[in-house]
Amino acid sequence: MLKILLPTLMLVPTIWLAPAKWLWPTTLLHSFIIALISLTWLINLSEVGWSSLGPYLATDPLSSPLLVLTCWLLPLMILASQNHTSTDPINRQRMYITLLTSLQFFLILAFGATEVIMFYIMFEATLIPTLILITRWGNQTERLNAGTYFLFYTLAGSLPLLVALLLLQNTAGSLSFLTLSYSTPFQLLSYGDKLWWAACLLAFLVKMPLYGVHLWLPKAHVEAPVAGSMILAAVLLKLGGYGMMRMLTIFEPATEKMSYPFIIFALWGVIMTGSICLRQTDLKSLIAYSSVSHMGLVIGGILIQTPWSFTGALILMIAHGLTSSALFCLANTNYERTHSRTMVLARGLQMALPLMTAWWFISSLANLALPPLPNLMGELMIISSLFNWSWWTLALTGAGTLITAGYSLYMFLMTQRGQLPMHITALEPSHSREHLLMALHLLPLGLLILKPELIWGWTA
Repeated sequence: MLKILLPTLMLVPTIWLAPAKWLWPTTLLHSFIIALISLTWLINLSEVGWSSLGPYLATDPLSSPLLVLTCWLLPLMILASQNHTSTDPINRQRMYITLLTSLQFFLILAFGATEVIMFYIMFEATLIPTLILITRWGNQTERLNAGTYFLFYTLAGSLPLLVALLLLQNTAGSLSFLTLSYSTPFQLLSYGDKLWWAACLLAFLVKMPLYGVHLWLPKAHVEAPVAGSMILAAVLLKLGGYGMMRMLTIFEPATEKMSYPFIIFALWGVIMTGSICLRQTDLKSLIAYSSVSHMGLVIGGILIQTPWSFTGALILMIAHGLTSSALFCLANTNYERTHSRTMVLARGLQMALPLMTAWWFISSLANLALPPLPNLMGELMIISSLFNWSWWTLALTGAGTLITAGYSLYMFLMTQRGQLPMHITALEPSHSREHLLMALHLLPLGLLILKPELIWGWTA
């Protein structure tokens, strides 16, 4: 773990000491080397269990894919942000990259933690850099409002979790993930115990987010700068799923009875947020709501707790991380040229930027789960395990996938096809920086088709 953590820490002096003209290239190269080294975590996933085990940090088949995704995203965020921060004073640019680096540091500690309290502290620590990114570098005046929503939804959800963890320490006598899974299962018969179960999951359900507590997400996404949107969609939402997978193995027998309302909310949310996407005018808002819809499937998959659904949930989380991050990058390239996120104002871009349209097409197809992409593997595994659990779920998940296909195509056709509007006279051509950015998003997605067992999790 230290071979990744120390270089990540050393990025900070690099950022502040590099000459102004070399700031972006050096940080990009440094973070990209870290991302390449992090791929070594994927080597020995075949032996199920913990590896690179230290006193506080370890990786296992569940956290390794998420750790690699975290490291992979930092160079991509630096690539994406270079243009729109170029007008800022140089110290502010340094501060921006430092915040992104601190986010990566906290996330590695969160996904690698073997102690529940350490996981909790790092889970909370990721709030601070994200909040600063949204409120300082956001686009509109709404950004303070969005930051408040983001902070208070997450804090209100995660304070019960802290109390629940202290109770767990008293009951089980340990808070280590290594030993908790072997402790005797709790029966959880009284009302207090059931509240305890709910308190443990509430923080993660808000973070995912579950439909009903999802209102902070579209706000935060729409106001955040491109790097904020990317890390929020790709990794911070996955903290919720990761935490749920870790905690549910402890509360084994209670989940069967307790999870019904949450599964209903999640599956209902898939349809509702999908329908909201169909009538969005704002491009970033549409991609944000589509995240809620995909995460609804993941919540359903995690809560029914079969090996297949766990695998499907993890695959979908990784695939969604790469896909939605790519879509936010594309939305940003549009925004940098037209200075508007309204889809009606920037139509027919295929005429102006034909190569960008190719990236849009691939990303939209990945979003609607085109075979043989990992998005489809994850969705199929979750849908089949949900169907096996109760065949009524097929109506909800089937409608959900249908609507997903609908709004993905709507998004593609609205932005790329049709006549180029009269007010768009001079568009900047697409840069090789942007093509590299998109290739680095979609290449891993394509390569995972060839070796999906890297992201299978525990069942590999």
